[in-house]
Formats: sequence, C-alpha cells, structure tokens
Amino acid sequence: MSEQLKYEIARELGVDQVVASRGWGDVSSRDCGNMVAKAIEIAERSVSPR
Repeated sequence: MSEQLKYEIARELGVDQVVASRGWGDVSSRDCGNMVAKAIEIAERSVSPR
C-alpha cells in the first residue's frame, strides 16, 4: 500500500491526527484493522467488473 493511500485512509477514518502527532506506532490495532479493511474494499472496487 502506498504511503499516500495510507494517509488518505487514515484521514477518512479520523486517525490522521494520531499519525501526525505520535506516529503510526500509536494507531490502535482496531484502527489498523479498519484501515486494512478499507484498503481491501478499495482494491476490490478497482478490480471488479463494472
């Protein structure tokens, strides 16, 4: 996953301030899981036939 996509997803899920102030290491495991789920959703939409 690109850094840009990670930051976009973090912003969308509202954890971008945690990343900006304390770094990725302080993002909760729940939020990381939500980020992965969102990334999978985006990837599935990009490859599914329309």
